[in-house]
Amino acid sequence: MKSSSPNSETFTLPVPSGFDFWRTAFSHGWCALPPFSHDTGRKELCRVFTLPGGATASCTLIGGARVVRVAAAWSRKPGAQERRDLKGLIRTCLRMDEDFTEFHREARRNQGYRWIASSGAGRMLRSPTVFEDAVKMICTTNCTWGLTTLMVSNLVASTGDPHAGGGRTFPAPAAVAALTESFLRKRIKCGYRAPYILEFADQVASGHVACESWRSSPLSTAALFDEMRTVKGIGPYAAGNLLKLTGRYDYLGLDSWVRAKYCELHHGGRRVKDSTIEKAYEKFGRWRGLFFWLEMTRDWHGDKFPL
Repeated sequence: MKSSSPNSETFTLPVPSGFDFWRTAFSHGWCALPPFSHDTGRKELCRVFTLPGGATASCTLIGGARVVRVAAAWSRKPGAQERRDLKGLIRTCLRMDEDFTEFHREARRNQGYRWIASSGAGRMLRSPTVFEDAVKMICTTNCTWGLTTLMVSNLVASTGDPHAGGGRTFPAPAAVAALTESFLRKRIKCGYRAPYILEFADQVASGHVACESWRSSPLSTAALFDEMRTVKGIGPYAAGNLLKLTGRYDYLGLDSWVRAKYCELHHGGRRVKDSTIEKAYEKFGRWRGLFFWLEMTRDWHGDKFPL
C-alpha cells in the first residue's frame, strides 16, 4: 500500500506500558481483511483511513519498543484537525487507550496464562468504525475464512473509494445501502447474508441503528449483547465477538473453529457441550472471553505469522 502522493509525512505515536504492536496487529484475522493489509516480513500493518472531513490517508504502521511509527500518504494536504483525527483512528484500531492492567494482573495469577502478561497480549485489532466491524463479522458467519476474505475484498474493491496511491476505503453505510441484494449475492458473493447487510447498512445510514455508540454504551454487557442481536444476521457468535471489539469480554463467541480447538487442547479432540466450555472460563469473570480467545490462538502467531 505504497503511495506516490506528494502529501506524505511520518510521525510516531507513543505506546502504553505492556503494549505489543505485533500481537495487537495480528491478534485475529482482521489484519488480512481490506482495507487492512499486512507484510509479515516487514512486520507492517497497512490501511487506507477515511477522515471525518472526507480526506483519506494510506498508512503503513510499524511497531517499536516505545512508539508506533506511521508513514501516511494523504489524498490532500491535511490540516491540524485531520492529523489529530488520523492519530485518534489509529489509536482506536490498536486499542491503545484501553487499560489492560487488571487483565494482565489476573493472567499473572494463573500459571498457564502468565505468558499473556509477559508478552503484552490482549489487545484485539479493530476497525475505525463499529459499522465496518459488524459487516465483517456478519461475513464470518457459517462459512470458511476463505469466503470471508473473498466477500470483504469484493465489497471494498467494488464500493470503497479509491486512494490516489493505491488501496480503497471501506464503504460508508450509505454506499452499502445503495447496493442491491442481487449485486451483493452475485458480485460480492454474500449469499444469504445479502439482505441482512443491506438492512443493517440502511438502518445505520438512516440513524435507526446507532451502532457507533456500542463502544461507549452505558448498557450492561448482557443488555448490549441483546441490542446487537436485534440486527438481523448478528447471532450469539457474532454478538459475542463484536463485544470483544467494544472492550467487553464476558462472552466466548463460540464457532466451529474455536470449539474444535478447545476440544483438541482439553479433551483429546472429543466433542463437548458449549456449557462445558463456558464453565471452564467462568472463573475469569468479565475477562473470560479474552482468556478463551488467547488460549485458543496461543500458537496462531507461529503458524500464521512466524516471528
